[in-house]
Amino acid sequence: MNFIENESAQKLRGGYYTPADLATFLVRWVRHKAPVDILEPSCGDGVFFKPLADLIPSAHVTGFEIDAAEAKKASRAARQAALHTVGIRRDDFLGWAGGALEGKREQFDAVLGNPPFIRYQYLPPLFQGRAETIFSALGRKFTKHTNAWVPFILASFALLRPGGRLAMVVPAEIIHVTHAQSLRSYLGANARRLVVIDPDELWFEGTLQGAVLLMAEKKMHPDEHAEGLGMYPVKGRDFLKLDPEDVFRAPQSINGKTVAGKWTRALLPPSTRSLLYGLVDSGEVRRFDDVAEVDVGIVTGANKFFLVEDETVERFGLQQWAHPMFGRSEHCPGVVYDERQHRANATSGNPTNFIWFQDRSVEKSRSGRRYIEQGEKENLHTRYKCRIRSPWYSVPSVYATEIGMLKRSHDTPRLILNQLRAYTTDTAYRVRLKEGTAEQLVYGFINALTALSAELEGRHYGGGVLELVPSEIEKLLLPPLKVRPKVAELDKAVRTLPMDAVLEQQTRRTLGGLGLSTADQSELLNGWRRLRDRRHRVSADAD
Repeated sequence: MNFIENESAQKLRGGYYTPADLATFLVRWVRHKAPVDILEPSCGDGVFFKPLADLIPSAHVTGFEIDAAEAKKASRAARQAALHTVGIRRDDFLGWAGGALEGKREQFDAVLGNPPFIRYQYLPPLFQGRAETIFSALGRKFTKHTNAWVPFILASFALLRPGGRLAMVVPAEIIHVTHAQSLRSYLGANARRLVVIDPDELWFEGTLQGAVLLMAEKKMHPDEHAEGLGMYPVKGRDFLKLDPEDVFRAPQSINGKTVAGKWTRALLPPSTRSLLYGLVDSGEVRRFDDVAEVDVGIVTGANKFFLVEDETVERFGLQQWAHPMFGRSEHCPGVVYDERQHRANATSGNPTNFIWFQDRSVEKSRSGRRYIEQGEKENLHTRYKCRIRSPWYSVPSVYATEIGMLKRSHDTPRLILNQLRAYTTDTAYRVRLKEGTAEQLVYGFINALTALSAELEGRHYGGGVLELVPSEIEKLLLPPLKVRPKVAELDKAVRTLPMDAVLEQQTRRTLGGLGLSTADQSELLNGWRRLRDRRHRVSADAD
């Protein structure tokens, strides 16, 4: 978990400067509409002002910048660029936009910018409330996981006049994060055409945060046909030499399921999407929720206290309260967690013990009381999850399941056959069967269809790790679990072979029963590789 005290001032302000060549490209695109009134909702250092002065000198620009130092930079940039028709407001854009939306005023012909990338929990309460107001004004569902850039784009697009254009540098996670679904749906319903320019490299130095260019043109009237979403992948900066209007018109638009949900599907070739939709419509494949249910792991509130190495158990005499546990990918290199793997983890010095104090009876023991006092010396009892329960050291919802699943994965998610019935923390999920056997589900889960659907349903951040929450896991596609499971053989393969090879082997075995041709199997594998490789980009190859 990230805490506000650990973050840099730049990250808390959400300020990452837009490269000048990208700003110029976006200004060139909105110029095609000859805009008169232009909005820059977070003008920062004023990087858009020079190309605006050069390319659209007659336009009136309204800029917002809440940071005093940045507002001075923006004013200086406007003067140096000789951009005379500009008004820079040292004010919070979201606060102003809430009133503007309510009064249906202050509409613009174009919006340019790079909205702040700030997590909701880092926003002061006043700004949190203003973000929520934007969603309410537009009739959109709000979630407290929302990043600041989402209401910035929502409000900016809503303030456009019919036919107006929005051109912004936005986080690449707009394509897939759950908290941006309201934004995706709103743009899909109100934009005539959407294009996302998806780069192969990072545009912001010193961050793993990927960014894309969002180009959106508003409908002339609500009943106008929406063309949908087009993806334009790029390598390097050569695309900046092209006419932005040609770039905007180039990609084939996709509507329907793609724009209504996550935009990840638009990254796939049409042939792969058609194959996926055909398999779903055939009724032969299942959703994960049809065969199993998912629950989060144990939430301790203080993992370092409750999850410990053997050495801590010995030092404090905690043997009677110590239970086997796992919760990290290095704890589970295969698909089976058994006594042998547990011993190997313990030998490596991993925290393999879950300390479970069920009630206050532990205080009667000198060793138990001493350990609890140690935790209180470290103020663990004041942490939120601990202080709201009584006693603070009694963790709720403690149970183990025959199947576990790690929350995050590098190549593709896998299920763990929990033969030891070890406990799992909230870095893993607990899976309970509705039908079939644990071996069938663990074995059948690893295949190209399920791996590809995990890429489509999940999300990722800097560093390229794939993450799924229970609602996303429930949507994963599964082949019929009819193949005789060879779990020990699969466990060995996962531990020793590249995941590409394992998936290819498992795809033949699990999807062959569907009558899926070798070509179709390869189509699914290539679709998975395409999205996996995009997600894995780090530094020059990052996303």
